[in-house]
Amino acid sequence: MAVLSTSHLPLYCSKPESGCSWKPICFPVKIGTPNRNVPKKLVLSSRSVDENISNNTSSANASVPSTPSRKKVRQHTISVFVGDESGMINRIARVFARRGYNIESLAVGLNKDKALFTIVVSGTERVLQQVIEQLQKLVNVWKVEDLSNEPLVERELMLIKVKADPQFRAEVMWLVDIFRAKIVDISESLLTIEVTGDPGKMVAVQTNLRKFGIKEIARTGKIALRREKMGASAPFWRFSAASYPDLHEKVPANGLNGARARSVSNEADVSGGGDVYPVEDGFTINHVIDAHWGFIDDSTSGLQSHTLSMIVNDSPGVLNNVTGVFARRGYNIQSLAVGHAETEGLSRITTVIPGTDESISKLVQQLYKLGDLHEVQDLTHFPFAERELMLIKIAVNAAARQDVLDIANIFRANAVDVSGHTITLESSFGYRNIRSCHYFLQK
Repeated sequence: MAVLSTSHLPLYCSKPESGCSWKPICFPVKIGTPNRNVPKKLVLSSRSVDENISNNTSSANASVPSTPSRKKVRQHTISVFVGDESGMINRIARVFARRGYNIESLAVGLNKDKALFTIVVSGTERVLQQVIEQLQKLVNVWKVEDLSNEPLVERELMLIKVKADPQFRAEVMWLVDIFRAKIVDISESLLTIEVTGDPGKMVAVQTNLRKFGIKEIARTGKIALRREKMGASAPFWRFSAASYPDLHEKVPANGLNGARARSVSNEADVSGGGDVYPVEDGFTINHVIDAHWGFIDDSTSGLQSHTLSMIVNDSPGVLNNVTGVFARRGYNIQSLAVGHAETEGLSRITTVIPGTDESISKLVQQLYKLGDLHEVQDLTHFPFAERELMLIKIAVNAAARQDVLDIANIFRANAVDVSGHTITLESSFGYRNIRSCHYFLQK
C-alpha cells in the first residue's frame, strides 16, 4: 500500500447561491501510514482440499437432482418359445438385425409345431427390453423371457478338431481328461474332441489346445433352463410336490382330466415361472417336444435330412440373411446351432434341413451368393461326427426320482439340477440316443 501525500493546492467547496464567499478545504500532509504487518501464509493440505471439494459437491448435489448412471452393456440370455412354422427363425433374426444387434449364439430345438430358442446377445437392459417387446408382437410367439438375472443351468457343446502329432498326443489326452471331455474320432494326425460345459469352460479348452493347432470348431451355442427352488410348488402344474401322483402305480384314465382341471386358466398365472409352457388345452397329452419327431429317413422320393455347415462373417444381420434364403424357398429348418468358429471374426452355422439332393444343391448355390458367407458344406453323404445336446427338466416326486435316475444312467445322462418336484438332466450323444432317452422319460 503506497503513501498518499497532498500538494499545497487548495480545494474549494461551494456554498449555496445565497452565500458569496469561498472557503478553502485543506487535507493533512499524510493521510495514513501503510500497514506493515505481513499476512500469514495460508497452508492447505490435500486432505482439507478434498474435504472442501466433497462438502461443496454434496451441497451442490443436494440442490440439483442426481443424473442416473450410464447403463452397462452386458450379455443377456433370452428364451423364446414359439409355434414353429416356415420362416419363424428368419422373423426372429430380423428383429435383432433391424436394431443392429449381433447374435452371439443361437440354439434352436424344434418340433413339428413348436420350438424353443435360446439366444445370447449383448446390450443394455433398456434396449433389450424393447427387443423383447418387439418379439412378443410377432405372430405365433408365445413366450419371451430374459433369463439373465435368474439362477440357470447353462450348457454348451463343442466339437473341436485338433492336430495331434504322435509326440504331442499324450499331452492332448491329458488335457482331455482334465476337462472331462471325450474323444469321438481319431486319425493319424487329428483328434476330434467333444466338450460339454458352460461357456467359460469352452474358452479354457480352446486356450489350452490352441498351441497344438485347431483345425475346426463347431459349437451348439448356449442352452439354458431355470433352476428350481427346493420346497417350491411346481410352477407349471400349480400344485405342491407332495400331491404328485405316484408313478409306481398306474394312473387312472381320468387322471389326465384331473390334471387339466388343476391347471390355471388365468393367462397371467400361466405365464409366470418355469420353462415348460402350457400352450394348448391338451398339454398333458401333446408334449412340448415330441420324442418321435426328428430326422427324415431315406424314402423312395429321395427326401432326407441334410446337414449343412456354413462359415460366415461374425457381423450383425448375417443370420437374418442366411435364414432369409431358407424362408424364401419354403424350407423348414429342423435344427440350427450358431457359434464362434475356429478363426476370430468368423462364425459357424450348423443346420439340418429336409430335402432332396437336387433341391439342396440349388439351395447351396443360392447361399454362395451371400456376401458374408465363405463356405458351405453338405455333410450328409460323408462320414462325420455328430452330437446333440439336450437339457430336459422332468416333473417327478421323491418316490419316483430313483426311476428317473436309473433311466438317465442307462442313456448316460447326468443330473445337473434337482428340486422338490423336478430333476434336470443333461444328455450329449447322437440324435437317436437322445430320442430314445426322451421317449422313456415321457412314460
